[in-house]
Amino acid sequence: MAGFQTHITVSSALGLAYAAGAATQYGVPLPTCVLAGGLCAVSGMLPDLDSDSGVPLRESIAFAAAVIPMLMLDRWERLGYSPQTIALIGAAIYFGIRFGVAGALKRYTVHRGMFHSIPAMLIAGEVAFLVCAHANIYLRYYLAGGVMLGFVSHLLLDEIWSVNVGLHGVRVKKSFGTAFKFWGESGWGNISAYGKLALLSFAVWKDPAWMDARTPHEANLQYLANEAARGVLQRFDGNVPPVVEEEPQEDFTPVAPRRSAPREIGPRLDP
Repeated sequence: MAGFQTHITVSSALGLAYAAGAATQYGVPLPTCVLAGGLCAVSGMLPDLDSDSGVPLRESIAFAAAVIPMLMLDRWERLGYSPQTIALIGAAIYFGIRFGVAGALKRYTVHRGMFHSIPAMLIAGEVAFLVCAHANIYLRYYLAGGVMLGFVSHLLLDEIWSVNVGLHGVRVKKSFGTAFKFWGESGWGNISAYGKLALLSFAVWKDPAWMDARTPHEANLQYLANEAARGVLQRFDGNVPPVVEEEPQEDFTPVAPRRSAPREIGPRLDP
């Protein structure tokens, strides 16, 4: 199979071409192009997350833990969360990926399992679409496409390196067909992969509407989340002021008092 240097070199070259083409031919904003190219380059390591140890797993987990909270910043701001709440959410995501996801990958994955497959590529793209909550949905598709491009380059390189062409003819290794596939040998692995793909596909389909539609209970949920964040911060800093809800003011327009005719006092005397 292709080594780490080969994978990262090819995915980086594809990312550069992907970014340059969008910037010059379609007028995509330069920061978005740079981000898409970077995601494409890093995604060339993603299929090797099923390895128990090594550079791809370590570097990919560290990169995801640091970058994903920042990419989700726009989502939390659009939902109206306070900076304190966003900071707590970002910290939770970081530790969840750094320790929870990394431990689960080491324990429950098998090398050259369903991580090396077309469904896994689609899952990676859908996760990128949900993480990059840009207001422009087409830019979200573009960023997700960069992730899938880098991912599929890894699969294709593994298949190419499984075929040796020499003086004595073509020799196919046993690993041929284990990367670019739609299902693996493990039934549970197939069910798990396609189940995740179905759930994420539903989330991708509904996410734009969920982000645009604001329910009547959203303000209360945001208030509770902000209060929870302030409660945690007050344990470390007693100067955090509490949230004070302002009473709604009724529309009041002052009306001039009505003047009545002067009232006669006593009997009326005729001249």
